[in-house]
Amino acid sequence: MSADHPQSTRTARDAAPASPAPVTTGTPPHTASAAESAELAWVTRAGAVESRHIGSAVLLGPDGAVLESLGAPQRPIFPRSTLKPFQAIASLRSGALISQEAVALACGSHNGSRRHQEVAAAVLEAEKLDESYLRCPAAYPAREKDLIDHITAGREKTPLAFNCSGKHAGFLAATRTQGWRLATYTDPKHPMQQAVMTVLEEYCEEVPGVVGTDGCGAPAPSLTLTGLARGFSKIASATSRRDAEVHAFTVSQAMLDYPWAVHGRGEANTVVMEELGLLAKLGAEGVLIVGAPDGTTAAVKTLDGSQRANNLVALSLLAAHGVIDVDALGAVLKKLIRPITGGVDEAQVGSIRLSHTVLDRL
Repeated sequence: MSADHPQSTRTARDAAPASPAPVTTGTPPHTASAAESAELAWVTRAGAVESRHIGSAVLLGPDGAVLESLGAPQRPIFPRSTLKPFQAIASLRSGALISQEAVALACGSHNGSRRHQEVAAAVLEAEKLDESYLRCPAAYPAREKDLIDHITAGREKTPLAFNCSGKHAGFLAATRTQGWRLATYTDPKHPMQQAVMTVLEEYCEEVPGVVGTDGCGAPAPSLTLTGLARGFSKIASATSRRDAEVHAFTVSQAMLDYPWAVHGRGEANTVVMEELGLLAKLGAEGVLIVGAPDGTTAAVKTLDGSQRANNLVALSLLAAHGVIDVDALGAVLKKLIRPITGGVDEAQVGSIRLSHTVLDRL
């Protein structure tokens, strides 16, 4: 199909518009207050609690029943990049013809390595497009080695290195297939974004509330944390359900087959998928969602936007309900949680641990 597409010469119709004003629709949802939230984890030093992470968490069973609820998961949040698997389903439904690696990248918040950039660029090249069509910001690779290699090669910031470039490339592939306007594919009224909203309503069984603008420029719909978990459960279990949508199966399998594309070598989401066989996706401002093949799913939102304790909370909830082997959990948490250290020898002087509120549920 892409062979019939014209070369990537911009027309007046496809010329990039001026950056739009931030879009906000609906009634502002305001996340849960501190009073509504729960203490999720503590940071200790010398045996004393130094910091407290508060927020909300929910654990759903394979049938969608709430197994654990902490804080106010019924309150709306901006799921941010945890929506990428749903957005990838929308791109596939809309005709994006992309590789499994590219599907995983479309689901990912990657660190902009050379390989991540190459996969995104290949999607564009197949559609006779280039990086100038991406409506996400330009960036440098996030990891030091990749950044050094990038700069040494004489390269500048590029939207291919931005952590959402895979999602945007998927949007463009679908938009090209449908013959929709390329320059406005991030507009909330664009057919591509309307397709995303349809997927969210179907999978999360909620109508998204306020729609803001994400850091990458795409629409950022709000959902409840419970609704987010409900939808992600259907994706995580798609490889084991005969009634699953083929595109959800494709997304789930791609994330598990190419976990490096979703985050990056040694990064948290990638480690969880590689070593535990669970689907994992973080979102900005302290959101994390983790789903098991049977559909059991944990979702966490930390009120102050920190990710520091989210893997500990989500994975512990899953382990407490038999989804994760305790020994396997311990080995993974050692890779994910940075110890609290002090001194030139970096001796451990404290720890990040679950609060009593969470421990009482386990």
